[in-house]
Order: sequence, then C-alpha cells, then structure tokens
Amino acid sequence: MQVWRRRHDPLGTSIGLVPTMGALHAGHRSLIQRARRTCQTVVVSLFVNPLQFGPAEDYGRYPRAQSQDLACCREENVDLVFIPNLNTLYPQDFQTTVAVSTLAQRWEGEQRPEHFQGVTTVVTKLLNLVRPARAFFGQKDYQQFCVIRQLVKDLDVDTRVILCPTIRESDGFALSSRNDYVTKSQRQRALSLYQALSAGKAAIAGGLRRADLVEKNMAKVLDARHGLAVDYLACCDARTLEPLSRLRGTVVLLGAIRIGGVRFIDNLIVRIRR
Repeated sequence: MQVWRRRHDPLGTSIGLVPTMGALHAGHRSLIQRARRTCQTVVVSLFVNPLQFGPAEDYGRYPRAQSQDLACCREENVDLVFIPNLNTLYPQDFQTTVAVSTLAQRWEGEQRPEHFQGVTTVVTKLLNLVRPARAFFGQKDYQQFCVIRQLVKDLDVDTRVILCPTIRESDGFALSSRNDYVTKSQRQRALSLYQALSAGKAAIAGGLRRADLVEKNMAKVLDARHGLAVDYLACCDARTLEPLSRLRGTVVLLGAIRIGGVRFIDNLIVRIRR
C-alpha cells in the first residue's frame, strides 16, 4: 500500500479513502460514489478489525463477502482495494494503540468500552498507510465520525474527514451490515428506533426545546414495543456529544436498542434556527 501510494500519488493530494469492514451495501456505495465525485483516486479498505470487538461480540460471525465486495468496487470504478492481512497489520510484537478520551466515553463508549480505541487505532494506521486527502464516513455511526474527526484534529493528520448521509430503506430503516442477523419480525421492531428519533425531531420542529421532554417523546414510541431493551436515547450537542438540557443550535438525537442479542444504533441531526 505504501509503495503504491508513493508511486501513484506522492503528494497525497488526490486520494479519497473509504474505510470499511466489508459486507458492502448501498450505504457503502454512497460513500464510494461521494469519493468518486470529489477525488481523482478512490481507495476502499476491506478489513474486519478485531480490536474494535469486545470479547462477547460478533467478530467471528461478522459477515465477510470479499468476492461480492470486489464486484461492488469494480462497478463503482474504485482504483485500489486494500485488503490487509491481519498478521501484517497487527504483527506479533504490535504494542501501540490510539485513544480519544472524552468523546469516546459516553454512549457507545459506555456500552462497548474497548470499541473506540480499536476504531481509532485501525483508522490511524489506514490514514498513515494511504495518506488520503479526504476520508469518508457515514452518519449512521455518528459518534465514530466525531471521534475520528477529533483524532485527525488532535494529531494534525492532513486528511479532511467527510460526513455522508445515512442511507435508509423506504421505511426509514438504516442500512447496516448486521441487518441480516435479525428476522423480519425483529426488523420491524427495530424500526421503532428510527420512529422514536423521528418523533423527537417532530417535537423539536413543533417548538419543544426542553431536552427531557423531547426524550420522553422518543421513549414513548419504544415503550409501546415488546422484546427490546433501550441502551440510550439522548439529545446532544452535535459537536461535543454532551447531553443538553435546553436545545439550541445543531443537535443530534442519538439512540441505541437491543433486540434478540443484536444492537441497533441510529441518529438524526436537527438544526434549530431559533
């Protein structure tokens, strides 16, 4: 990867990187297409990163579909697909990790304590290897985007981190590589997370500015459903991810639920003009 990059783009001015764990779907395609429109060269990485999975999580069964992923990349005219070997990326004497502190502690960080350190470590390695001018991330993993943006800022990485919209099915269900884990019935119940966030957005549009009341509006949607557990529902500052009491400016509504052992996360960004 380093040899290719030095030969192909020694100044690092034209590369767009789309980091993925594979099992590509329409959401990933949208990231690739955004990179294709704005960058001369597009690199997609395919790597299921063990460092971001907890001991009881789904690293072993996370979907892997390399031939389909490569076909997708060919269709989207990707210039290079980077598929690092696990032992090459993390050799036996590997000792260094990268961590973002405050932003990574709440929400997903509280539910998955080892997750973000694994994400920031692998993303740092990918940014160092590829040296892209831009790197593209989906809004569905909004906290991940915020953490990586902070990483790039703090470490003076010469890469612009681009946030791309969540891609949804016609009913609003956010696309995810883990969606195949659930039955049709479970999927229907999981849709209630998006419906809850939408209820919060509607309440804000209707003039509600107290975060606790907006959160109650969201929780009502989930309380009516059976067989799901709520990890969190929150109104946060869109940059710091700190919970708010009074809503103003740009707000992100964050939510996470569990159904049948599968976690679903989603978010909506709301811009309050007055």
